[in-house]
Amino acid sequence: MRHGFPPLTAMSVAELADPHKPKFLEEVRRALRLRHYSIRTEGSYLDWIKRFILFHGKRHPNDMGEAEVSAFLTYLAADRNVSASTQNQALNALVFLYQQFLQRPLGFLGDVVRARKSPKIPVVLTKAEAQAVIAQLSGSYRLMANLLYGSGLRLMECLRLRVKDLDFGYSQITVRDGKGGKDRKTMLPESLHEHLQRHLQKVKILHQEDLEEGFGTVYLPHALERKYANAHRDWIWQYVFPAAQRSLDPRSQRVQRHHVNEKSLQLAVQKAVRAAGLAKAASCHSFRHSFATHLLEAGYDIRTVQELLGHKDVSTTMIYTHVLNKPGLGVRSPID
Repeated sequence: MRHGFPPLTAMSVAELADPHKPKFLEEVRRALRLRHYSIRTEGSYLDWIKRFILFHGKRHPNDMGEAEVSAFLTYLAADRNVSASTQNQALNALVFLYQQFLQRPLGFLGDVVRARKSPKIPVVLTKAEAQAVIAQLSGSYRLMANLLYGSGLRLMECLRLRVKDLDFGYSQITVRDGKGGKDRKTMLPESLHEHLQRHLQKVKILHQEDLEEGFGTVYLPHALERKYANAHRDWIWQYVFPAAQRSLDPRSQRVQRHHVNEKSLQLAVQKAVRAAGLAKAASCHSFRHSFATHLLEAGYDIRTVQELLGHKDVSTTMIYTHVLNKPGLGVRSPID
């Protein structure tokens, strides 16, 4: 929960009909931005709130409460067969709507049909398979895939890296505001130092060209832009993997350079998996799974792997022991 902001009241049905008043969802968007939610969370929450309103025949949320929230969440699980994580995301959006925006905390939602959380074994690549997929990539995509596998980064953690987050002297990467809003450190493989430094030289030239053309700014998190007036132009704050084209920032309304779009890397990895001839449903996240599994196979302590991955609980890291062909599983097939 985020504190320190004045309460924001919702609009009445009459205000919604007034063309001179901002629309309801735009007011919710403003509340999300005042509380510094990410642009991805903002879009997700607004989408769920809109679905909730449409599900109940466009009734105003002020006229609804626990019963309507329960009915919507039950519909998602029973009729739409969504995953547990999807249902939880919808619940988080509605908790924000009522608790933060409408200032009406939701009561007990005891009769909600909960979506089942089915355990899934992660798709793990062997070392040879990981290298075969990476070999099918080129340029920045190969470098990003190497970081996913060599450092155990999540997809968005890799794309959001800033120049200042790479420490070549200590061979460390600082992951800032990762899952759960936490910072952590992980390894920067020494074999990638030279490749990354050459890549950064090209990125610095691109940044210099942007500055000369009157651009060169970058999105800064939270209130850093107000605290450090010129930081958004500084080299150290630029993305390690900038987008090929400048774009309009939806918040500042400035034309600037964002990071590479995640779908571009996802598509490139999908093509690389097919080109490598793998019969596995591998994705970008499979590199992170492989990073963890291969460290455990090499005999590293599970607590160390937990820290590198940024898992809150060691039970999350324990899933990687399920795919280890080592003592611990300790079972050999009779045919072997």
